[in-house]
Amino acid sequence: MALAEIQILKASTIITMDEKNPRAEAIAFDTDTKKITAIGALKDVRASAPNATVKDLGSTVLMPGFIDPHNHPILSGLSTQEPAFWVAPYVGYKTWADVQAKILKEDAKGAPGVPLVFNGVDRLLQKAPLPTRDVLDKLTPSGRPIILLDNSGHAVYFNSATIKLLGWQGKKPPADPVGGSYGRYKDGTSNGTANESAALFAVVGPILPKAIPHVLLSGAKWYALMASNGITSTSEHTYNTGQYKGYLALASTPNSPMRMHVYHMAIEADAADKVTWPDPSMVRKNGIKLWADGSPWLGTVATSFGYLDNPQTRNAGIVLGPLGEKGMNYTRSQLDDMLDKFAPMGYQMAFHCNGDVGFDVVLDAYERALAKYNLLGTDHRWRVEHLGAARGDQFKRAESLGVTVSLAPFQYIYWGDLLDGTMFKPEYGAQWQRMNDAFKSNVHTSFHNDGSVSPPNTLRNIQRMVTRTTDAGNVHGANQAVTLDQALKASTINGAYQLKREKEIGSLEVGKYADLVELSADITAVKPGEILEKVKVNGTWLGGKKIDTAQFIQEVTAIDPSEHQGLAADSLKTMHSH
Repeated sequence: MALAEIQILKASTIITMDEKNPRAEAIAFDTDTKKITAIGALKDVRASAPNATVKDLGSTVLMPGFIDPHNHPILSGLSTQEPAFWVAPYVGYKTWADVQAKILKEDAKGAPGVPLVFNGVDRLLQKAPLPTRDVLDKLTPSGRPIILLDNSGHAVYFNSATIKLLGWQGKKPPADPVGGSYGRYKDGTSNGTANESAALFAVVGPILPKAIPHVLLSGAKWYALMASNGITSTSEHTYNTGQYKGYLALASTPNSPMRMHVYHMAIEADAADKVTWPDPSMVRKNGIKLWADGSPWLGTVATSFGYLDNPQTRNAGIVLGPLGEKGMNYTRSQLDDMLDKFAPMGYQMAFHCNGDVGFDVVLDAYERALAKYNLLGTDHRWRVEHLGAARGDQFKRAESLGVTVSLAPFQYIYWGDLLDGTMFKPEYGAQWQRMNDAFKSNVHTSFHNDGSVSPPNTLRNIQRMVTRTTDAGNVHGANQAVTLDQALKASTINGAYQLKREKEIGSLEVGKYADLVELSADITAVKPGEILEKVKVNGTWLGGKKIDTAQFIQEVTAIDPSEHQGLAADSLKTMHSH
């Protein structure tokens, strides 16, 4: 075994996120334990390890690696990275015309007969019609099967060639499965649409293995994309046992860039089972994932207020509502039953929830279960995710129950201009994602990107939440802007707290892992509105090892794809999560 070696890095400055020692000049770590041994002035760090070599990083600024505590890496890689095509509005496909042009282009270029996967159509943002088979047939003159996934993760659209490949007699879909539905023309034939996971899975399942031969490599590409944005720790927020081998393989490669924390879907029969990986510092099971309501972009959220009636909401097929508790995926008694099952086992709970009514129901259910199992006042850290329509008083109540929240900047960044005045009245739409209210309540607010629902861009989250600007540069609800320090905490130490890892990651302190992001400039020294322009991610370190993402991709490419053939199907089961 190689002898332990102390390595010292000197940077132009080090932002530690440790309030007792906010700035440093140098950091030392042990390459064997992978942990920090000293941090501070260069002379002091040198004195702690006189024989260590010092690597001067010049103008580089170091920070703790960013933490995205709510993601879906394998599914995201599968649906956005080559050979799939990402056609979401925020990666450059602003209009439905852009999406159509991309499908036509790739249909003409692709190998004959090989199915293609497109992901990210957004009927609200791109003003797209319902992409039925008649629409998609015109875009695929080659006659190849294609699937087009809705950005919400709740629907899939497909052409006649896909229907043929699925073997539907007379083009008629099977009976609707429980919790899902197929779109039909008046004559009973498929219109090329399927909604919700059960139906979506039946369409996409047979296509994916033909379109994406190396699923693990797709997941690795998403890891690499996260690393290129400075992220060193994340989660799989819709875990099932079929993903075990995949996350083990990604963690076991020498250049793996990511610490992973999984949340087992409550709907899985084995969700309560204890799961361990050989190296729990790289992958561990944290808790259980549950769902309160649906998606604001589809009108399936449990809110106390309705949508505005206009061509954009009508075109997107949104029920104007308000749905109130009818927007809940489960009855209150079903939620109580699930919490009764998992709470006594000590698992951390994490609820997907967008609506204000949904948040009330979740907090009621949490309060009952926490009281029943004597967990009030203990360090349980039960979580709630997204919370676009949450109110300030709800954050205060969450704090009183010891509940922590992970907010979704992307909902405001990409949809903020629609939310305020097109989707909802300004008193609701402008206040969507009440970041400032959350921080006032000390609920250890973090920021997340939710996998392929938005690009994993932490610096964008920080800039946009401090300036309260959408990607178009507009301001809605300026009272919900946060300070730079709050945004940095939301991207580091608060995310670590939610993952129950704040003693190991999230700030740069002696005894913690040397997980670092290298930045091109001091983020605190540039104007908040210029962060994206003036601060670049130059690389990451995990446990004191400089990550080579190209090498990581090579390592995963070399893994036999047949070992992970079922991974596509198992990851697809998670699609209703967004």
